[in-house]
Amino acid sequence: MNKVFKSVTEAVSDIREGQKVMIGGFGLCGIPENLIRALVASGVKGLHTISNNMGIDGAGMGLMLEAGMIASHVGSYVGENKLLETLVIQGKLDLKLMPQGTLAECIRAGGAGIPAFFTPAGVGTIVAEGKETREFDGKKYIMERALTADFALVKAWKGDRQGNLVYRKTARNFNPMMATAAKVTIAEVEHLVEPGEIDPDNVMTPGIFVHRVVVGESFSRQIERRTVRPAAGAAETGTK
Repeated sequence: MNKVFKSVTEAVSDIREGQKVMIGGFGLCGIPENLIRALVASGVKGLHTISNNMGIDGAGMGLMLEAGMIASHVGSYVGENKLLETLVIQGKLDLKLMPQGTLAECIRAGGAGIPAFFTPAGVGTIVAEGKETREFDGKKYIMERALTADFALVKAWKGDRQGNLVYRKTARNFNPMMATAAKVTIAEVEHLVEPGEIDPDNVMTPGIFVHRVVVGESFSRQIERRTVRPAAGAAETGTK
């Protein structure tokens, strides 16, 4: 089955207001940036997003925030986006934060068909408020519900026409688990190959989880924050 779509615009054309959308990536690494830009261009509003973080101002999911597309967000880290902070304080965006490992497990559980699980992370903190608590072997745990979505937008380094995916290095973060936890998974790839060209042992997301494949048009490969400091000994020698 050929799952390749002609353009990112076509691939996201049926995402509608009020739907849940998972977006892969860690910071700006491994994000489906072309799919995000196409989603922004579509003008859809009122989305409920699930992602590890919200990108930065002017990049990644930050573009979705600027376009007023997001009604609520579930994530783990939001420290690089000032606009998000402003919207939450003003009550214009519903934000739910959770420990990063818990977020990953909630998504993995959703993909595995597990409705809930117990974890010690967050016991005795605001994370536990309103959640069921149980004790196992003398230790307290809180119950976390699985996360699923209508769509998952993921980024892979290489994919074939049947949807088998390979991720590269740090981009193998939230993408693989999100690909399993949505009704429709859309994969943005850098390199499209024919079925059989990827060694089966190297497949990280089997094509059975992927419904659409599209080749990204351009990749900016931005870094959230770059710190440049003098080389060791430069101050003493006057060199740089």
